[in-house]
Amino acid sequence: MSKSKETVKHANGPIEYRDRVPDELPSPRELAEAEESVKVTLSLSKHSVEYFKKTALINNASYQKMIRRLLDEYVQRQEQAAQERIRRMLAEQGER
Repeated sequence: MSKSKETVKHANGPIEYRDRVPDELPSPRELAEAEESVKVTLSLSKHSVEYFKKTALINNASYQKMIRRLLDEYVQRQEQAAQERIRRMLAEQGER
């Protein structure tokens, strides 16, 4: 995915997405690692659940843990990207 500017039309005007988070996802083995958890009820597509069940079986892991790790990884990357945007904004304000 390129880092070029992308504009999305919104009711209140265009929104520019300047920073993209890499699409690189962790491997199935990495998704099987254990973490502290909180129970939630969530509906997922049948296709996605079947994929995770098959992949978990191949890796001798829990498909629920793999899904949880995928979400954890996504959140971590989004948080890192947000921190970098804040750092750049503060640096720009300091230059003014």
